[in-house]
Amino acid sequence: MPDFAAPMEIKTLPSPAKARPSARWGDLRLRIVSAAVLGPLALACIWFGGLAFAGLVAVISAGMAFEWLQLCEKRVRLDAALVFAALPAAVVLTALGLAGAALLLLAVATLALAVQSRGIALDRPMAFGIPYLGIGSIALVWLRQIPATGRSDVIVLLLLVWASDIGAYLLGRAIGGPKLAPSISPGKTWSGAIGGLGAAVAVGFIASATLSHGLSPVRAVCFAALISCVSQAGDLFESQLKRHFGVKDSGWLVPGHGGLLDRLDALLFAAPVAGVLALILGRGVIIWQ
Repeated sequence: MPDFAAPMEIKTLPSPAKARPSARWGDLRLRIVSAAVLGPLALACIWFGGLAFAGLVAVISAGMAFEWLQLCEKRVRLDAALVFAALPAAVVLTALGLAGAALLLLAVATLALAVQSRGIALDRPMAFGIPYLGIGSIALVWLRQIPATGRSDVIVLLLLVWASDIGAYLLGRAIGGPKLAPSISPGKTWSGAIGGLGAAVAVGFIASATLSHGLSPVRAVCFAALISCVSQAGDLFESQLKRHFGVKDSGWLVPGHGGLLDRLDALLFAAPVAGVLALILGRGVIIWQ
């Protein structure tokens, strides 16, 4: 196994503020095409719920596991891949109404990989992938299962995460300026963070105005702001992971976006937060309004 504790050469891209306009927007067309294909598919599966949504999340979790294994060891070992099969299995258990069993399965798989890898550390990160990828996956399925509110909760959550990501991308590329966390991600700026927050809040307000039947938009705006902040934290966390592993993208499965982890890093943080809010408020209470 490679020694991840050793210093790694990190390749960084030119600052968006200094890059030529064509370079700053060079990947926009491919990103739009990918989003135009994958976005409606995701929304359709969320709309129908049940096996359609659980199957989509199970496939995605398997794809994320593949990327994680390649990040950790540059290859996919059969024994580790078998343990990571716990991710789609946990999704299926959650879809069957066994969320507790799904969490237990993730805990057992994490322990098994920790023993196999002789612990969890910066130079032995393999086992960390189970909770990192698994908790968000089962939280999404668990949220969607709530009969009265699951569809709207998950759709609004996804729209807020997308809005935060798009707003950060557009305003950050257009304005640039001071870096948000240069030691973690040289390309992220404060202008992008503000753009992401503003876009999410706008979407939350619009959702409240059109779907809340006259209720105050304050709760929706606060929820949107929280999700944007958590989403951007998830994005920064994945940037730190890529910096640790010495890669530009987590994979190649999503054209224009890199890997699945590059596309879903924010949702992996936002979904558990939404799930905790649903537990606090009670099943059947709409968490965003």
